[in-house]
Amino acid sequence: MFRQTLYSDAMSERIKGRGAQSADVPQRFGLDAREQDGDWRDIREAVDGAPPKLRTTVIAEHPKSVLTFNTSPDLGFDRSVNAYRGCEHGCIYCFARPTHAFHDLSPGLDFETKLFVKPNAADLLRTAFSRKGYVAKTLALGTNTDPYQPIERQYRITRKVLEVCLETRHPVVITTKSDRVLDDQDLLGELAKLNLVTVVISVTSLDPVLSGSLEPRAASPAKRLAALACLAERGIPAHCSIAPVIPAITDEYLESIVEASAGAGAHSASWLLLRLPHEVSPLFREWLDVHFPERAGKVMAIIRECRGGRDNDPQFFSRMRPQGPWADLFRQRFRLACRRAGFDRSRFGLDTSHFRSPSLPAPIDAQLSLL
Repeated sequence: MFRQTLYSDAMSERIKGRGAQSADVPQRFGLDAREQDGDWRDIREAVDGAPPKLRTTVIAEHPKSVLTFNTSPDLGFDRSVNAYRGCEHGCIYCFARPTHAFHDLSPGLDFETKLFVKPNAADLLRTAFSRKGYVAKTLALGTNTDPYQPIERQYRITRKVLEVCLETRHPVVITTKSDRVLDDQDLLGELAKLNLVTVVISVTSLDPVLSGSLEPRAASPAKRLAALACLAERGIPAHCSIAPVIPAITDEYLESIVEASAGAGAHSASWLLLRLPHEVSPLFREWLDVHFPERAGKVMAIIRECRGGRDNDPQFFSRMRPQGPWADLFRQRFRLACRRAGFDRSRFGLDTSHFRSPSLPAPIDAQLSLL
């Protein structure tokens, strides 16, 4: 295994505003890195004196379906919609990063700068809901990339999906790190009246500086807690997810996040230990080398102790349930914090009994369309 950086082998310079510190990570698929061929890109740093500023690009894609099903025993849902691929929030620990490698793109900087949107996601979802025999169960939004990342304000795809859910009385759970979810308070409020929605807001620390390096383009911790409070005030069920907990980096905030989210009006909380699948592991190790070099060895030693001696445990049943004394300690601390805060176990219990199949526009006669 090897690690490279685009900018400095000594890792002395940080790429500000981005989570990943490079685009080059070990590839699972044997994709060759671009070889130097003497063009201007190979000498631009010498000419310009600094790496070029990274710009975010967005590409529209038009899939034939958008509703994804899973049979994982580790997940509390069996269907999801992801309107975006890639995420500008740039969370260095994001387990969705490896999906960019399937498209010959870097799970590092490409994942947070080269984004894809599905403009017709709501229409595809309406079609899926209208299929004969469809049975409604809770739909998950934000399981792969954040449905309220910055480009949602422009594209409003998540809002359109929620409109379909309200129209069809379909239950939905939203997971986000953004207070941009408040843009859809009107729809969420109507869904909440029918017991059709829960909003999960992820809070990883209470330190804005730390969060700024972990999740450089996500909302600050204060904004996320304020969003929890606003949702709770409007009667919209709000859950706090402390995910991920990073040993020796963010675990010190475990109790204080539980207390703060309870104070904001959240009805429940949960936690999840850091996972490092595939390319996420070298990217996270690189991030540690840049931001916490004095602590990197300790962090990884604890993670490996919780994951059976590996950076990541990919096995069903155990991948979401870390083992060992450190994991037991985190579990006990979380349980005690929830007891003090008055939290029960998280039970979403959304209503599936009011689902109604959507009406689709009548098809246009092929011959008439020629007139």
